[in-house]
Amino acid sequence: MTQFIKYHQAFGVYGILLENNKLLVINKSRGPYKNRYDLPGGSLEKGESLADAMQREFNEETGVNIEILRNLGVMDFMLPWKWKGYTHVHHIAVYYLVSKMGGEISVPEQFEGQDSLGAGWVTEQEVSQDNASPLVLKAFEWLNKKDLDVESVVYNQWEVK
Repeated sequence: MTQFIKYHQAFGVYGILLENNKLLVINKSRGPYKNRYDLPGGSLEKGESLADAMQREFNEETGVNIEILRNLGVMDFMLPWKWKGYTHVHHIAVYYLVSKMGGEISVPEQFEGQDSLGAGWVTEQEVSQDNASPLVLKAFEWLNKKDLDVESVVYNQWEVK
């Protein structure tokens, strides 16, 4: 018997902020990356530009105000995630290199749609598929190669924690 796969399509913008060889990440409170490190960022509000969404999401999730330095490219990830009748998620992520303009890392205000429990710094050696989202793993790969792959990253075995 063939398993029926139904994809939820998620689209978002995500920022890479590096300081002293550490990446700023959030602790994810829900979704397929729950209880893992994830990049600050997220979905656009209606009528919002990519850049405006990037700056708003980064600040909401970390307390840090950013400047967007450049668009690094787009990656997509596919993985199992049972949610609202869907069996999988197809996550499309626009990556930006950002720099800190102000603000301080703070515990984010909790509201409908907020999925950050707070932010912190991690090194590449501290992350793995067990404790980080595919976005974080790909961010460290970009930091090493200065290039994003063209092919989708497919996780057939993904555990939502």
